[in-house]
Amino acid sequence: MPIGRLTRGTTNTNRLRRVDRWIADSAVLRRADDPFVVDLGYGASAVTVLELHRRLALRRADAEVLGLEIDPGRVARAREQLALVREGGTGFAADAAVRFGLGGFELPTGGRRPAIVRAFNVLRQYEEHEVPAAWERMTAALQPGGLLVEGTCDELGRVAAWVAVTAAGPRALSVSLRLEGLERPSIVAERLPKALIHRNVPGEAVHTFLTALDRAWMHHAPLSVYGASQRWIATVDALRREGWPLLGPRRRARLGELTVAWSAVAPG
Repeated sequence: MPIGRLTRGTTNTNRLRRVDRWIADSAVLRRADDPFVVDLGYGASAVTVLELHRRLALRRADAEVLGLEIDPGRVARAREQLALVREGGTGFAADAAVRFGLGGFELPTGGRRPAIVRAFNVLRQYEEHEVPAAWERMTAALQPGGLLVEGTCDELGRVAAWVAVTAAGPRALSVSLRLEGLERPSIVAERLPKALIHRNVPGEAVHTFLTALDRAWMHHAPLSVYGASQRWIATVDALRREGWPLLGPRRRARLGELTVAWSAVAPG
C-alpha cells in the first residue's frame, strides 16, 4: 500500500510555476546523468506534472517526470488526461516524457533513482514531528547528489516557500513572492513548509529572519518608483550585507525570490 495520507488535491494551472523554474535552474538538474524527476502528490489533475515537464525540458530535453498519487482515482484521471495529450488535443507536447503511477513516500519507481523529488502541498496536513521521517524516506530514494524540494504555496501560486533537502538533511529555505502589490514579505509565513510554519514566533530563527526581511522591504519602499523588482533586489542585498547567508545567483531576485541557508532559519 502507498505510504502517506490523501491530500485535498487542489490543483490550478500555473500554481507551481515558481518552484518549477527554480528546479529547472538548479545545478542538480543540469548535472544529473539521469534527469528523472518525481512529482509526489500532484493532486486531482495531471496539469502541474505536465507543466513541470514542459519547464524542465527547456533546460534538459531528456528530462522525464513521474507523477505519483496515493489515490487510484486520481491516477486513473491523470492517465486519461495524458491520453488526450498523446492525441495532440492539448497545448502540451504529444510525446512529453511523462507518466503516472500509484505511490506515496516510498516512491515506487521500479528501482530508478530520481535526481529530484518535488513534494508540494503534501505535508501541510501532517504534524511537525512527522516531517523528518517523511524527508528521510524520500531522500533515501534519491540519486547521489539528488534533491527533495518540499514546500507549500497559495492557491494561485503567488506566495510560495520550499525547503531543499538532501540525504544529509535540509540545506536551504527558498521564498518566492509576487511582488506587485506586496505589502510585507512576511505574508509567506502562512505558507511556510510544515517544518517551520509553527515556528514563526519570537525567539525562533525563522521569525527573526522574516522580521529582518520585512524591515528591509519597508526601508527600501522609496525604490518602488523604479518597480517592485528593484525594491526586492535592494531588500535582498540589504539582508546579505547584514550577514544573512543567502544562497544562489543574485539574478533570481528579479523573480521575487531569495534562498537562505537552513542553518539560519532552522527550528531551535
